Amino acid sequence: MIVTAPIDTPTGRRCADAMEYRLLGRTGIEVSALGLGCLNYGSTTDQTESLATIGAALEAGINFFDTANGYGGGSSEETLGKALRELGARNRSVVATKFHASMHHDDRNAGGTSRRAVVESCEDSLRRLNTDWIDLYQMHRPTTTTPIDETLRALDDLIRAGKVRYIGSSTLSAWRMVEAAHVAASTGTHRFVSEQPPYNLLDRTLENELIPAAISYDMALIPWSPLANGMLTGKYRRGATAPTGTRFADRGQTDHFSEGVYGCVEALESIAVSHGLPLSRLALGWCARQPGITSAIIGPRNRQQLADNVAALDVTLGAELLAQIDEVAPPGHATHSYYGPHRADWRPDGWHVPHQAEPTQI
Repeated sequence: MIVTAPIDTPTGRRCADAMEYRLLGRTGIEVSALGLGCLNYGSTTDQTESLATIGAALEAGINFFDTANGYGGGSSEETLGKALRELGARNRSVVATKFHASMHHDDRNAGGTSRRAVVESCEDSLRRLNTDWIDLYQMHRPTTTTPIDETLRALDDLIRAGKVRYIGSSTLSAWRMVEAAHVAASTGTHRFVSEQPPYNLLDRTLENELIPAAISYDMALIPWSPLANGMLTGKYRRGATAPTGTRFADRGQTDHFSEGVYGCVEALESIAVSHGLPLSRLALGWCARQPGITSAIIGPRNRQQLADNVAALDVTLGAELLAQIDEVAPPGHATHSYYGPHRADWRPDGWHVPHQAEPTQI
């Protein structure tokens, strides 16, 4: 899709063809207001549908693609690289991937955030993506065993070598994100330009600290799970079996299936219906329009889901609708926790649980 005649909007630049583009933090790079999360491609979604969905995303104006070295054991990166190459779209796409997962489970040093892991993971991702550079290379999770300055220096070397253009993080606490910015400034290395946290109407706790910090430090926020693992699509019903082929179909009851979650989802769906909207479009449109959000990472498994996701950008969020949403899903509140130390290790570097001796028998 050739982007022509963009017009300014309160949140970014909108094309006549419907896609909106926003600056990626402090960079001069513009990314689509929706980023295509490629977790399922080449694994859960077969190769044919994966390639077709990536192609449809490009036609819809999406130019931002997010993957990770560990997705599908590397098949996600391979599938994305193949699609962009076959479609001749690599140069006009912003490709983001991540490091942290170990791809060699017999090697204790293969994963994490050490210099060795960062450099080796980058070389492997470049090979799987079949590209000469990564536009945004993200630390998938922090660790307590590697100081952040070591990770930043390794990433800085990759930027200077031309293998990476920008760096970012994922699922950091606000204090870790600010620490990384200050360490980069003190060491003269490139800093993270983005943070990728979980954010949706079931968990708005980012609004307490992380979003204000990101805005203050001019960092892009590219949230994952804006539809709360599919809970905000309305496909999971109270008392009903999870539909075949869905995320929770083979997992049985999970903590997502709680009275609190069902109550919130049902109330939000009632609001959506009263405004003539499917719940998924309301939830995704809300996330993409929140202050500080650059690009919401969507995870459609097929072209039909993709089309529904893209339509969310047409949702108009008036004051009355926002007030109704806030009443059901209060600002700063979590009905179900997606963001927190259970998702990533937020303890200081070098922090270890002290050994506790067995109680003495009296």
